[in-house]
Amino acid sequence: MAVSLDITALRARRPEGIDLAATQGDGLGCHAGKDTMRTAAEAAGLSGTLEQYRRDYPAGPHDQPQSMCPAFGSLRVGLRMRRTMTILSGSACCVYGLTFTSHFYGARRSVGYVPFNSETLVTGKLFEDIREAVHASANPQDYDAIVVINLCVPTASGVPLRLLPKQIDSVRVIGIDVPGFGVPTHAEAKDVLAGAMLKFARSEAETGPVQAPRGGRSERPAVALLGEMFPADPVVIGGLLEPLGLSAGPVVPTREWRELYGALDAAAVAAIHPFYTASVREFESAGRTVVGSAPVGHDGTADWLAAIGNACDVPPNTIAAAQNRLLPAIRGALSAAPIRGRITLSGYEGSELLVARLLVESGAEVPYVGTACPRTPWSESDRVWLEERGVTIRYRASLEDDLAAFHDFRPDLAIGTTPVVQKAKEAGTPALYFTNLISARPLMGAAGAGSLAKVVNAALANRPRFDAMRAFFEGVGTGHAAGIWQEVPTLKTAPKAAAPLKPIGEMI
Repeated sequence: MAVSLDITALRARRPEGIDLAATQGDGLGCHAGKDTMRTAAEAAGLSGTLEQYRRDYPAGPHDQPQSMCPAFGSLRVGLRMRRTMTILSGSACCVYGLTFTSHFYGARRSVGYVPFNSETLVTGKLFEDIREAVHASANPQDYDAIVVINLCVPTASGVPLRLLPKQIDSVRVIGIDVPGFGVPTHAEAKDVLAGAMLKFARSEAETGPVQAPRGGRSERPAVALLGEMFPADPVVIGGLLEPLGLSAGPVVPTREWRELYGALDAAAVAAIHPFYTASVREFESAGRTVVGSAPVGHDGTADWLAAIGNACDVPPNTIAAAQNRLLPAIRGALSAAPIRGRITLSGYEGSELLVARLLVESGAEVPYVGTACPRTPWSESDRVWLEERGVTIRYRASLEDDLAAFHDFRPDLAIGTTPVVQKAKEAGTPALYFTNLISARPLMGAAGAGSLAKVVNAALANRPRFDAMRAFFEGVGTGHAAGIWQEVPTLKTAPKAAAPLKPIGEMI
């Protein structure tokens, strides 16, 4: 049975410092602009949340790189977890777009939605409706957790998800605000939910026994993997860890709640993607060492094995033996599939620097790497390695940065976001969409070297086809040939100059 909460009760229970009057205005709208909505959210009591986001996800030289709606990252994390329900609170148009995108990317479960109008938003009824929906959905036979995500308008209006109960009939309730004016990219929004879940799971583990992972605990010390990656990569990483006497632990974001306990129980954490700041904070609070970079290419794998081994107190001779055993195969894979060409690379997944390292070790010239994510301590070794080899790195890169790099460096292949790929192909340059064609394939170990070289070399070989198509269609769809015509258009001669006007007196 739903529990109603009227505005008087809400006022009585609100934490100190919340200005309830700030929630009684128009409720704003997406048209209000980020600055106005941010100011409203701070006045409504969310200044602490937004300040934490500013510290975790610094904006850098650009206010917000071009990316899909940030909330998609949190939504994706929730939808990929077993026994987890995700409910959105936001404008209907936003919910429609996010739902469509989630199913486009393979979600196999429904997205919950609590609709609202101006009246329910400003009177507090929306919060009551959310609370009622959570109570109605909290069935422990179906769910371990319910995630409620505030989008821009409810966040700006101060809808207080923090007042939701933490548990209902043993079903955990996690409410988060993921506004476009507070979280820069959808990649970092994955961290918002992953960090919130780790915090909840850590508090549970600190207070008593918790569920073991579905497959049981590993006999060897495990290394948790931080960041979404190609499904084969954790398996490859497990093979790289085996000579060290270690195993690959859960991947965060996890696929079910109990894996969070396993990740927190790991001997160390590998920050494969370096932007999970909130998640790193929870691991460090649990006393776990976090290691940056990843086992990509020869140099990257050698350094990573040493760093992981040191973090897990593996003897130096064991680390050296593992390197001697694994590195020749990786060097062989790199030399067997060389890449020859100049490549510019950009994306918003967070693995851009790792891909660039692998391209450089494969023989490619990579003058520019742009990433929508910020500079963090866990990608510093990648930055140093790339810059020593003449690569320019732009954090929080904008579309204008990426297009300028394409114009200045004139690459043989452009790897980037959709508009970068479009611009490159218009110019007759082969291009690959980073998200679907590069990040969605193995990168680690020898398998990653061969896989990446195959798709990149195939794209580079397409240059003659682009030249032929460009020559064949030269001028089509541009200038006077643009549009749809019923007959062949004829060029008009310049009109004759008009006769000068006579003075008013002469006209009379």
